[in-house]
Amino acid sequence: MGNIAISRAYDPEPATGAVFLVDRMWPRGVRKDDLRLDGWTRDVAPSPELRKWFGHRPERFAEFRDRYLRELDANPEAVRPLLDAARKGPVTLLYSARDTEHNNAVVLRDHLRRLLAASP
Repeated sequence: MGNIAISRAYDPEPATGAVFLVDRMWPRGVRKDDLRLDGWTRDVAPSPELRKWFGHRPERFAEFRDRYLRELDANPEAVRPLLDAARKGPVTLLYSARDTEHNNAVVLRDHLRRLLAASP
């Protein structure tokens, strides 16, 4: 329980466990049958306004994290499928950003881990 990995949608390594795309938009240049997905959780992705504001600028990541966590807290139903899957076994969150350290999947993974640790 709680084994949550993140991986770029473009990485050739196979994802483990239940695999969810956590971006609002489909990864550019990737065919739908090229990804083995258990779900595409668009609603868990940052809002378009937040994504545009962030612009993948590392200097804005701390503020992005805070704003995104507020969005996630305001929409617990969007997170539920990921939590349910993580309670059953390993989960991989797929994202398309180039920056592997400053992206929504990093924030979401940490958020899910906190929720799992706090639940009975």
